Amino acid sequence: MIYVKENISIALDSIKANRLRAIITMLIIAIGITALVGILSAIDAIKNGINNNFTSMGANTFTIRNADINIRVGQRGKKAKTFDNIKFKEALRFKNEFNYPVVTSVSTMANMATRIKYGSKKTNPNIQVFGSDENYILTAGYDLERGRNFNAYEVNSGAPIVIIGKDIEKVLFTENESAIDKTIKIGASRYKIVGVLKSKGNSAGFGGDKLCIIPLTNARQYFGSDNMSFTINVLTKSSSMLDNILYEARAVFRKVRKIPTTAVDNFDIVKSDNLASILIKDLKTVTLGATIIGLITLLGAAIGLMNIMLVSVTERTREIGIRKALGATQKAIKYQFLIESVVICVMGGLFGILLGIIIGNLISFALDTGFFIPWFWIITGVIICIVVGLLSGYLPANRASKLDPIDSLRFE
Repeated sequence: MIYVKENISIALDSIKANRLRAIITMLIIAIGITALVGILSAIDAIKNGINNNFTSMGANTFTIRNADINIRVGQRGKKAKTFDNIKFKEALRFKNEFNYPVVTSVSTMANMATRIKYGSKKTNPNIQVFGSDENYILTAGYDLERGRNFNAYEVNSGAPIVIIGKDIEKVLFTENESAIDKTIKIGASRYKIVGVLKSKGNSAGFGGDKLCIIPLTNARQYFGSDNMSFTINVLTKSSSMLDNILYEARAVFRKVRKIPTTAVDNFDIVKSDNLASILIKDLKTVTLGATIIGLITLLGAAIGLMNIMLVSVTERTREIGIRKALGATQKAIKYQFLIESVVICVMGGLFGILLGIIIGNLISFALDTGFFIPWFWIITGVIICIVVGLLSGYLPANRASKLDPIDSLRFE
């Protein structure tokens, strides 16, 4: 009977005797495992970021927005349907007519990527500018660190005031300098800072701290366009009321948009936690592509391991002949090389898993989602290492087991 423990001991002795070759082999496997575990851990970090970003809005919030796809492809020769953007008058009418115990806000994306200036200092051109009413901060899940919110008069009059995100404050102002009441330049217009938002993190690319909020009327005046679309956020008093109020909101907005009874909705109503699910669903394709890339890298590593094991068999032909002369069976020799292949693969794989975890957490820290240990990918990585070791070592082990002992002893 072949004892695994004894073969592992022999494998470790062989690794010590051929340190350089073993280290190179382990590095090949480590690179393959790092690519696979690192990419998939990074995607998990992005998913965590998406969840953290949207669930911070609360479980009792929903959003009325444009339909997912503005242009629907027609079928069987039928004309494609086109859904219009939500107009300001429609959003405002809904807010005025929806008489339920909720907080409703109307907002719009005024600019996706702009640069903000203060004196000689300026941000990168990646700041999002939102136009909103006085309720937006509450319905969107933001909190003020200092300063104040807009009031209804400032929103309606289009006052040149702004609430900025934490990243903007860090770039434009020194640590001991207050941003409140300072005047900054957004595009060609000047705005007085009245508030600074608490840090929310820029999870998964969403500008939680890289944004500024200006009054809705001001946004329409200076950033408006014919195709400007508006979003409605609704915050209920409790999550238990959410579904009932959501159905009522759908009915009211259908009335606002004059949708016939038999027609489908030309807008979307999405719960805050569902937004995360939608984006995570879109990541499935990315995950599949990343997995294929990682597996291709690992395949290259497996081929490299097989090649090195074949070289090892050739170099150790005389050793194999001596073992057979002392009574080792073909099965014993095969197990010896198979286990050696697995040991090398696992040792290299563990190093690769460690690097993969580090890469995943570096991305996690960049997205402000905190440290995490991807146990699933750690366990999966170890299993993959064992499988790769067995597959890569089988051919060399089989060749070693079939060597003729007489010829092996004569090998120079």
